[in-house]
Amino acid sequence: MHETHHIAVIDFGSQYTQLIVRRARELGFFARLYAIEDFPDIGKPGAIILSGGPKSTADADAPDLDFEKLREFGVPVLGVCYGMQLLNLKFGGTVRPSNHREYGPAELHPAAAEGLYEGITPGSQVWMSHSDTVETLPACATVLAANQQGTPVSLRWEDRFFGIQFHPEVTHSHEGLRILHNFLLTAQKIEPFRIDDLKREVMDDIRARAGDRQVVCGVSGGVDSTVLAVLLHEAGVNMRAIFVDHGLMRKNEGDEVRNNFHRMGVPIETVDCADRFLAALEGVDDPEKKRVIIGNLFIDVFWEAVGDAEMLAQGTLYPDVIESASNARSKASKIKTHHNRVDRILELQAEGKVLEPLSEFFKDEVRALGASLGIAHDILQRHPFPGPGLAVRCPGAVSRDRLDIIRESDAIFIGKLKEHGWYDKVWQAYAALIPVKTVGVKGDERCYEWAVALRAVVSEDAMTADWVELPPTILRETSHRILNDVAGVNRVLYDVSTKPPASIEWE
Repeated sequence: MHETHHIAVIDFGSQYTQLIVRRARELGFFARLYAIEDFPDIGKPGAIILSGGPKSTADADAPDLDFEKLREFGVPVLGVCYGMQLLNLKFGGTVRPSNHREYGPAELHPAAAEGLYEGITPGSQVWMSHSDTVETLPACATVLAANQQGTPVSLRWEDRFFGIQFHPEVTHSHEGLRILHNFLLTAQKIEPFRIDDLKREVMDDIRARAGDRQVVCGVSGGVDSTVLAVLLHEAGVNMRAIFVDHGLMRKNEGDEVRNNFHRMGVPIETVDCADRFLAALEGVDDPEKKRVIIGNLFIDVFWEAVGDAEMLAQGTLYPDVIESASNARSKASKIKTHHNRVDRILELQAEGKVLEPLSEFFKDEVRALGASLGIAHDILQRHPFPGPGLAVRCPGAVSRDRLDIIRESDAIFIGKLKEHGWYDKVWQAYAALIPVKTVGVKGDERCYEWAVALRAVVSEDAMTADWVELPPTILRETSHRILNDVAGVNRVLYDVSTKPPASIEWE
């Protein structure tokens, strides 16, 4: 899909490369990421961006590409960081290796407020992350901008090859998005990115690949699997949606999931196996062992329900595809192994029986797709929920009593966030049980009961997270309700840990 007049981003290994794709789409243009090995097969792009990377151009194994092929495309090219250095070499200039790495903010001083730097403030902050720098410039090169020391940080070679030594895709480059937009405006033919267009294309692909075969998908109530199921339903394919209720869900969540799908008109099958999961987890307190038990049992239960599937649909998103493809260049590596047995999935995939309709979408785009499918706001804005469920919010052994405490405390906390208009302002919020009993006083009597931790974080991609400074009123009201209404709890704490070093979940 989208092989014509898109923006082709060539990955040289930068930690920020995926952001370039996101920013281009945010600007309203369709962009895709390609490995260097795939460079000759990027279709007919309308513009090409060469990413940064950790290597030095002087390294023996430095990434390279066919420069003549690059020229043959006849479209604007932007080299970012490593990409700029590579272009300078290709045009006959030199690059000076350095043992000193420039990392952090710098000032951008354009030679003129036009072209790439139209509308850019002199001295605007940009973000550097490089060690090598361009040295001699070929005759065809023009310096477009320098840093505060006068060192060239932006070049143009001939009329359609541009280079920048900083990273416009990160928020630390304050006007980076404008610079990226200015570059894209130099392209004559690049596709506008519209969710409705991509939705129609994806649905056509689903119908073409599925035909009359039955398509099975797992649903959890989360955004990705919900959008996937509704998309399959709207495409009119023969679909089975299976909901595995493992007993580790939040309060009344199983009923909520079934009600949500009922109101969307999408039938689902429920596999109720709470007793089976709790029996398998009895007495197990090691976090990794709990995850393995839950993961393996979930797979077994799901595949028992699936039976002889003609096709399997997965909610794999574009970041999953990018991450797996960066580690191994086989299609098999694109499977989310933490959700499925690799051998079973690989077998189905080899037979052409695996559908990944969301593999072109980022998370925010999945929500936009869901909105275009008519899915209600409260379903699309649902906080992320971990696969192992409440088990990762219950350090130590998992038991019905402990899960009930978490459920009741969590329901109170989430209810208060919604009541005060804060639910949509945080990325994820929950209550966890701390497996420590402390002394307290209830009804003039000494009590020895559990502590509960509340956590609310903001994050873009779960890689990093910051705790939310909730209004004290919310915390006070939540604590009061928990201490009065939840049996077995005499202490409520608020988690003020960032990720890193803490994780978002407790296990």
